[in-house]
Amino acid sequence: VYGLYGQKLAQGLDKVGVRWEALLLPDGERYKNMAAVERIHDRLIKGRYDRDTVIVALGGGVTGDIAGFSAATYMRGIKLAQAPTTLLSQVDSSVGGKTGVNHPRGKNLIGAFYQPGVVLADISALQTLPDKEIRCGVAEVIKYGLIASARFFKFLEGAIEALTALEPGVTLKVVQRSCRIKADVVAEDEKESGKRAILNFGHTVGHAIEAVTGYRRYRHGYAVAMGMVTASILSEMKGGLKAGDVEAITSLISRAGLPVAIPKAISDKELYKAMKHDKKAKAGSIRFALLDTIGHCEINSDVSEKEICEALRRSRHV
Repeated sequence: VYGLYGQKLAQGLDKVGVRWEALLLPDGERYKNMAAVERIHDRLIKGRYDRDTVIVALGGGVTGDIAGFSAATYMRGIKLAQAPTTLLSQVDSSVGGKTGVNHPRGKNLIGAFYQPGVVLADISALQTLPDKEIRCGVAEVIKYGLIASARFFKFLEGAIEALTALEPGVTLKVVQRSCRIKADVVAEDEKESGKRAILNFGHTVGHAIEAVTGYRRYRHGYAVAMGMVTASILSEMKGGLKAGDVEAITSLISRAGLPVAIPKAISDKELYKAMKHDKKAKAGSIRFALLDTIGHCEINSDVSEKEICEALRRSRHV
């Protein structure tokens, strides 16, 4: 990312006389840990940076999460600017103020709610993304249609190929609509005490898949895609989705080039154990964001281990 856009950013900062320093971080969920945060803190302390400092997170979701948590915790909070360069970060992680790092026991267990002062999303930056990275972002886009807008889901059914090809008109509309949906949810519930938890649709299982595979085998969007299929099956089991809905959801996810079936090599027992450690669990109860219908989502804590394992079993055969 720095090779593509770092010099442009540096030239802009030099032009307005801003003192700046670059710190490059490795890419990947396995590097999203406290060691990365300590690197940033060490650089800030050695450079004698004060509370007027601004951290600019130029990159994808991992960079934004690490930089955001570093900004939230250095001197009890310094300014933060998000400059997301991936579809996933433009439609999801840069918006809403969630920052944090992973722990060996679970994803994003260490973090803070910390809003950026500005988010600068330029869809032209997406043209350099690998195909798999584009599809990761598409998974989150599909989620927004499922939880908040049947109309948007219908639009995606007719435009998914154009989106994965990053056709500018479609891409701009999708990024704008996705950010608006998320911003509206966050405006109602910034600290995730209620409605904001619907943004975790597919993530309870998705995070478990990432955790049990050591954050190495599956990209975030791919794990969430499989998690959304499982959550859709569970939604149907709990009396929400009607006949044909799960098939429509699975079809759209598959057409986006994303995985739908959880591999048999990942056991139900491992996944269930990881879900119990999920930060959304309360009093030992696993909380799921489930669909009442396509376009509307609610939080359900009344889900038994038997129901979860049955949904996992069915999700391996979609």
